[in-house]
Amino acid sequence: MAEKKLRVGIIGAGRWSSRAHIPGWVRSDLCDLVCICDSDIELAKRRAAEFGVPEVTDDAEAMIRRDDLDVIDVCTRDEHGESHEPLTALAIECGKHVLVEKPVAQDYRRVQELDALARSKGLKTKVGLTFRYAPAVQYMFDLVREGKIGKPWLYNGYEQNSQWLDPWYPQDKRLFKSYPKDIPLVGTDFDERNIEVGSMEGYGAPTIDIGLEVIGSDIEKLVCEMTNLVPERRRYNVDDHLERINWDDADMWIARCKNGSLFSMQTSFVTVGNYPGITAIIYGSRGALKATLITDPETGEIQRLEYADGYAAASDVTEGYAPYKDANGNTVKLQTTADAAAVKFRPLEIPDRYWNPGHRPDDGDTAFYGCLIQNFLEEIVSGGEKNEGNFAQSARVQELINAAELSHREERWVHLPL
Repeated sequence: MAEKKLRVGIIGAGRWSSRAHIPGWVRSDLCDLVCICDSDIELAKRRAAEFGVPEVTDDAEAMIRRDDLDVIDVCTRDEHGESHEPLTALAIECGKHVLVEKPVAQDYRRVQELDALARSKGLKTKVGLTFRYAPAVQYMFDLVREGKIGKPWLYNGYEQNSQWLDPWYPQDKRLFKSYPKDIPLVGTDFDERNIEVGSMEGYGAPTIDIGLEVIGSDIEKLVCEMTNLVPERRRYNVDDHLERINWDDADMWIARCKNGSLFSMQTSFVTVGNYPGITAIIYGSRGALKATLITDPETGEIQRLEYADGYAAASDVTEGYAPYKDANGNTVKLQTTADAAAVKFRPLEIPDRYWNPGHRPDDGDTAFYGCLIQNFLEEIVSGGEKNEGNFAQSARVQELINAAELSHREERWVHLPL
């Protein structure tokens, strides 16, 4: 007898929902996407017809309270915590497993509270920290755990995004039919110290998340600087003018980890390059790994994992290598001068097992979300303890974002935990 499939309801039928979330649900053989909810009911109907979903609604609360749904996916735009946190809290209270786009809440302490509530009810949670589920990154995680690079000690994370380089591209990406009312305005305080958090939270979070995984340590202290490089911008798609909007479209921070390693981050909405563009480099005592998640317009490649080796085999007598005992007592030779073996990152083949069953080669940069959704469904179906990228992990990331914001505002090193 076939296993009963999980029944899913999704809130939000916009661009990201249709490109990433909905395809992930409908391609998995572990669930049925039962209902699409959106305040724009006509949009919900179009998505339902496009993907073969049987039901639509514009009443999110009523859908969440249904007894016949197992999983709720919150895929709404959230500028000031107006939707993610309340919808997520209600779903957990109603006994639903929850996937929610980042941030769950803008205060890490509220994320911790929701994590505790979900755990008390035996529910699994998942946050849209998309890039940890890229096969290149999942393979990198496994190689680091296996000791491929030795002891991790330096992490550099880069998120480059040129999406908002054009000031006429709206700060709020939602396509409004008329000027929106009752939405809190972003970036209205023009003091450089009171800049609104944007890039670091919206796009930096997944790269921070990757760094925490590969560095293998909590962060002890950090210092951050945020800036606004394109100060005047169109606020909504219905506007015909630019206005001053003081939000974080670029930032940099460095941190010291509790295990003595170092951690750096750079995120931006206005750096020329590809979208999305993630580079995560972890250097260790015997080598380095670099994961690059960028859609190459010439080759169609969406990910790459590379390795630089700092050791030679014991039999290789080469100038520039010094004898060294590894953790197992084996004699190896440590690289001491720059030659091709040490200065060049070389590509690694990424095993097919890291892809989700519904993956399609033409998915482009949304392909990783299918891996995220399949991972979540497998965690729920298994009934075990495994639950990566959950609210607890998201709270760690959000605490660092909150600390970086505080560091910028008060122009000082901030120690953790907050």
